[in-house]
Amino acid sequence: MSKAKIQNGARPRRWGMVIDLNRCIGCQTCSVACKIKNNLPEGTWWNRVLTVEGDEIDQVGGTVEHPTLSFLPMACQHCEEPACLPVCPTGATYKREDGIVAIHTEDCIGCRSCIQACPYGVRVFNEKPAKRPTDHALGSSAVTSGVRGTVEKCDFCMDRIDAGGLPMCIETCPARARFVGDLNDPDSEVSRLIREQGAQQLQPEMGTNPSVYYIPVQRRSVHRTGLDSIATEPSTMGVGLS
Repeated sequence: MSKAKIQNGARPRRWGMVIDLNRCIGCQTCSVACKIKNNLPEGTWWNRVLTVEGDEIDQVGGTVEHPTLSFLPMACQHCEEPACLPVCPTGATYKREDGIVAIHTEDCIGCRSCIQACPYGVRVFNEKPAKRPTDHALGSSAVTSGVRGTVEKCDFCMDRIDAGGLPMCIETCPARARFVGDLNDPDSEVSRLIREQGAQQLQPEMGTNPSVYYIPVQRRSVHRTGLDSIATEPSTMGVGLS
């Protein structure tokens, strides 16, 4: 999983991610690593791994003969046309030239309009900030502690990307289910995976053009969660257990 190189062509680089659901084992390592790195307070998660079959953690679906357990990692989709951006009254939400959607915390007034506008439910309201990074035993000193009464979300670990590194969720994934790269480079790893593995976006009908793509699991199962827009027969997104 190589680091994306700077693109020297005419088109600017657009960071994107591909998550292979054939590999995801639902271990929550990405969630915990994200939480630690970003100094998130108790109860706050920027990166979650949902169990697709039902409302409970690790709820099994399918049948007795053919049970299934499906996982869906969820974080900010860093949309090309983010629904959160135009509703922000202060301009706190912004999109960088490289496609990363971020928040100027100092400009956020906590109105939560962006939370209501986001189709993916990935923005969180900071009720109680964590300790300052200098007091945090494991977190990154490059990430300032959140401000109470403001909105937060995944920022693709842009401090690590800007330094030539990888997002923490990719660095720590034990199953190597995540890939990052330039969506505007047809030769990048993410572009190749989208093209060759049929990776799909969440809710493309919303017109937000997410920068996160998912490779569906190749197995037959019953659709149960309204994810038909990203599932292709005979596949659904998830992990099959036999």
